[in-house]
Amino acid sequence: MNPLRNIRADLATYEGKWSSQGFWVMVVYRLGQWRYTIKSGLIRKPFSFLYKSCYKVVQILTGVELPCEVPVGSNFRIEHFGDIIVSGYASFGDNCIIRNGVTVGLKNIEEKTAPRIGNNVNIGTGAKILGNITIGDNVDIGANAVVIASVPDNCIAVGIPAKIIPKKSPAHEGA
Repeated sequence: MNPLRNIRADLATYEGKWSSQGFWVMVVYRLGQWRYTIKSGLIRKPFSFLYKSCYKVVQILTGVELPCEVPVGSNFRIEHFGDIIVSGYASFGDNCIIRNGVTVGLKNIEEKTAPRIGNNVNIGTGAKILGNITIGDNVDIGANAVVIASVPDNCIAVGIPAKIIPKKSPAHEGA
């Protein structure tokens, strides 16, 4: 794991904008992941303290809670910051976009499983994605949707509770 390569890729995802608060979250996320590569516990401890301190500061400044234990794919983007909570049990594929007010987490406290998000998933403002579910590839989650069931590839999830609608294929749009 090369943290500088990951940070450069994250900066490219944010179009070179160092001031993007989502980028700040990703820098701290990368620091948290990198510290696990330090084999010596004695050396790792100060970096763990640094990560936890930075995590709390960024959480307060941005309103984003993204633990470093969450696997995220390439081009993960926090489009709008604020009130974003991601469970440490969740996972994200490549090219995911998450917006303000989103929660990706546990459905109930007794079941320590959170959603597995596929590739090319676009999560709208205020969406809640909860429980031991899988969100397929190329899925759009509508604003304020409450998703508590798995969503197959190439679908849209909208409403409370979310209704799953297959996306129209380009061949059928003109018909």
